[in-house]
Amino acid sequence: MLSTVDQTARVVALPAPRTRPSRTAAARTGSSRPSGSAGAPGSDVLRIVSDPRTPTYVSVHANGRRRYSYWRPIDSTTGLGGCYVALPTEECDALHAAGRITLGDPVVDPHRTTYRVRAAVRTPATTTRPADRSAVPPQILVRRRARVA
Repeated sequence: MLSTVDQTARVVALPAPRTRPSRTAAARTGSSRPSGSAGAPGSDVLRIVSDPRTPTYVSVHANGRRRYSYWRPIDSTTGLGGCYVALPTEECDALHAAGRITLGDPVVDPHRTTYRVRAAVRTPATTTRPADRSAVPPQILVRRRARVA
């Protein structure tokens, strides 16, 4: 028994703890977002909603509160993720009002109703070519006939 007590302790290297950006650093810069996000408001939200790998939902609670969220998978390089992430409600509501995102069929729960959020399908732009030949200026018709002849 004494032989085990007299042995020197073995030092094992433990992995370094993961660090998150501090909230105080965000408060000093005046922004709660990372400095890398740029562009129009709602562009990041629309990019997330448009990605088919990230299912996005909105939960409408009984008191009328809405919460947009999506599932963030685990990132193998940083080890972060594996959780639901909330999206900014104001930006999502603005996109919904503008018709850029649509809500799917409701799933009703006693305390809330959940909808799947998807990017709206945009229809292709209409052609500028007039359907009626009487709307085409006569100069264009003459040029076309001259090329054929």
